[in-house]
Amino acid sequence: MKNIIIGTAGHIDHGKTTLIKALTGRNTDRWEEEQRRGITIDLGFTYFDLPGGDRAGIIDVPGHEKFINNMVAGVVGMDLVLLVIAADEGIMPQTREHMDILGLLGIEKSIIVLNKCDLVDEEWLELVEEEVREELEGTFLEQAPVVKVSAATGEGLDQLIDVIGKMTSDEVAAKDVHTIPRLPVDRVFSLSGFGTIITGTLVSGTIAKEDTLELYPVGRECKIRSIQVHGQDQQKCYAGQRVAINLSNIKKKEISRGCVLAPPNSMKNTDLLDVKLNVLESSMRILTNHTRLHLFTGTSEILCRAVLLDKEEIGPGESGFVQLRLEEEIAVRRGDKFVVRFYSPMETIGGGVILEPNPRIKKRFQQDVIEELRQKESGSSADIIEMHAKQYADTLITTAELAKLTALSAQEISEDIEELEEKGIVRVFPMRKDTYIWHADSERAAKETLTEALMAYEAKYPYRYGMKKAEIQMTYFQKMKPNVFDRIVDRLVEAGTVKRVDEFLCTPLYEVRKDAVYEKVSGLLLGRFADARYDFVRYSEIDGKGTEQGIMDDILNILLQECRVVKVTDDMYTLAEYMQEAKEKIEAKLKEDPVITIAQVRDMFGTSRKSAKPILEYMDSIKVTKKTGAESERVIYS
Repeated sequence: MKNIIIGTAGHIDHGKTTLIKALTGRNTDRWEEEQRRGITIDLGFTYFDLPGGDRAGIIDVPGHEKFINNMVAGVVGMDLVLLVIAADEGIMPQTREHMDILGLLGIEKSIIVLNKCDLVDEEWLELVEEEVREELEGTFLEQAPVVKVSAATGEGLDQLIDVIGKMTSDEVAAKDVHTIPRLPVDRVFSLSGFGTIITGTLVSGTIAKEDTLELYPVGRECKIRSIQVHGQDQQKCYAGQRVAINLSNIKKKEISRGCVLAPPNSMKNTDLLDVKLNVLESSMRILTNHTRLHLFTGTSEILCRAVLLDKEEIGPGESGFVQLRLEEEIAVRRGDKFVVRFYSPMETIGGGVILEPNPRIKKRFQQDVIEELRQKESGSSADIIEMHAKQYADTLITTAELAKLTALSAQEISEDIEELEEKGIVRVFPMRKDTYIWHADSERAAKETLTEALMAYEAKYPYRYGMKKAEIQMTYFQKMKPNVFDRIVDRLVEAGTVKRVDEFLCTPLYEVRKDAVYEKVSGLLLGRFADARYDFVRYSEIDGKGTEQGIMDDILNILLQECRVVKVTDDMYTLAEYMQEAKEKIEAKLKEDPVITIAQVRDMFGTSRKSAKPILEYMDSIKVTKKTGAESERVIYS
C-alpha cells in the first residue's frame, strides 16, 4: 500500500475546503477565526480511502495572498495537487501564483478541478474550461486532466475520486522508506498528559516508536514517545504519511514551523546556501545583487540576501547561480526545492534547487566557483559513487569496481569515499585485497530486515539462542561473500543492533525462554541422564510426555550450550559432570599404565562394553586419549 499525500491549491473562496469536506466528510478549518471568516488561514489536514485501497492524506492550503507562507509549507511531500478553480470566476491572481509555486517546488502531478459547476450553465462552463486550458499551456499543468464538480451538490465527485485513484495508482511512485528519515515540522502544540507534539509529512525514511532523533536547527535530541497516523496509534510511520509525533525531552516553545526531525548527526545547520535560482517568466521584477528576499524551503520561512555569483541581474525567465545568506540557521539537504518572494511587496519571484547546503562564503564572478556549482548541478563524482553504492546493496562494491565504472583514479575515489563516509552516507570495510563500500541506506534496510527476521524467529523458536549466522546469510544476504558478511555482522554487533551467542544471532535484549515447559523438559532429560549414569540412554528413546519433538530438541541444545549436558555419540547424551569424572579417572589410570582398554573402562565404571566404547571415543574427541592401532586400546594423547 502506498502512502499518498494530496494537496489543494487555488484562489481564496474557490471551494477548496468545501471540496475536501465533500470528499472526506471532515472540515479542515481548525480555528474559530477560520470558520468565522470563511477562509483557510493555516494548514488543515484529513484523509480518505481510495478505491484501490491506498489511504490518501489530504492537505488544505490557504488561498489568500496573506497566507502564501502557509501554502508553501503545505506543499512539502505532496504527490498530487488538486488545483481548484471556481467555474463562476475562472483563473484568478492567487490561482496563478499557486501554479507558479507548485511548479517551482517540483510538483508534477495535478488535477484541475472546476468547482461550483452548479452555479453556471453549460456554455459558460465550456468557456471557462477553454480559458483554463489556454492559461495552462506551456506549464507543468498542461496535460493535467480537468474534472468538473460541485462540492456543494456532490456532482462529479465520483469521477474525481476515480481520476485520483488512477493517477495515484499508475503515476505516483512509492517513496523511499529506507533512506534517512526526515520530517519537516509544520505544526507544534502541547497536550496535557502528553507534552510536546509535532505534525508534518514524513518526506523520507521510517520513524519508529522509541527512536532517538535530533531536532534541527535546535540541536536537541528527542525520544519518540508515540506516533499517530490519521488519528491511529502506530509503532512506525513511513515516508509519504501525515504524522503526529509525541516527543520527550523538549518543550513546545523550543520548536517552531521549519524545524526538521532527523537522525542525530545526519544534518548540519547552515546560514548559507548555494542554489540555482530561476526567475519566473511572469515576474514583473528583476533580481539584483544583494536583494532581500523571503526564502521558503520545506516548512521554513527565512529572510535572506541573494548574492548573484555569475550575473549582474536575473530577469524574468532567466536563471543563475546564487548564494543565499540567511538571517537564521536552517537544516536542509542538497536537492531540496525552494521558493523566494520579494521582501516588500510580498510577490513570488522564483525558486529552484539547493546545490550545496553547507558552503563557504563565495565571491562573485569567480570562474572556479561557477564551475564547481555547474558540477554540483549536474552531479559530482561523489554523487556518482553514491549512486553505484546504492546499486550494489546486496553485494557491496569494491574500490576496484568503482574505478572501472567511473573512470576515476584511485586517489579521486579515495577522496570521494572519505567525504561520503564523513557525511555518514557510506560505510567502508577495508579487507585484505580491497575495500568494500556499503551505502548507509542499504545498511539501514539490512538492519530493519535482520531485526524483523530475528524477532519473528525468536517468537517462533523461543527455546533457541537465536538464528544461526550461516542460516541468516543464506536466507537474507546470500549474494555477499562470507568474509564481507562476517565484517558486517561484527559491525552490527559493535553497534548493538544484534547480539551474538557463539554461532547464533539474536536481538539485543532477547533471552531464551525458561518457563514451565522448559523446566518440565529439562528436568525430564537431566533426570533420565542422571539415572542412566554410564549405561547411557538414547535420546531418541526418551518419552517427551506430550512435548513436541522440536521443543525437546531446542531445550536439549540449551542444556548443551550451558555445558550441563555433553554429547557422547550421535544419539547418546549424559550429564557433563559424569564425563568430567570419567576424564579424571581415565587420566589417573593412564599415569599408572600407558595403555587402557575398553574392558578396563567397562570395569572402571561398572557398565557394559557397549557403553564403555562410546566413553573412550568421547575421550578421543576431547584429546584425552588416542588409538594405538588396536580398536580396543587407547594411550594418552600427546
